[in-house]
Amino acid sequence: MIDFYHFGNIVVNGKKYSKDLWLDLDEKIHFWWRSSSHVIEKKDLIDALKEKPEIVVIGTGEAGVAEVYPDALNYLKEKKVKFFIEPTGEAIKIYNQFKEKNKKVIGLFHLTC
Repeated sequence: MIDFYHFGNIVVNGKKYSKDLWLDLDEKIHFWWRSSSHVIEKKDLIDALKEKPEIVVIGTGEAGVAEVYPDALNYLKEKKVKFFIEPTGEAIKIYNQFKEKNKKVIGLFHLTC
């Protein structure tokens, strides 16, 4: 579960991180490097989608500045997963709700902007 989020910082299971990350189905942390900090493309989702989640939650930053490109949206639809794209604070609430219900959910979070 995600314990806390504030611009540039996230606490997951009691441990603090200050880099963009994604959580796999077992809540293992993976740092989320993208070609452009404020762009989310298909290639930025491929490793996470190998997990075969039912649900994908993407946090686009505190103010929602990160843009999810059409190729990424098409990839999510192609994989037939439910997905939610929200500013990171809201995305974390959604992610935690699904984790509490033991859903197969992954979360990808941009921590700034």
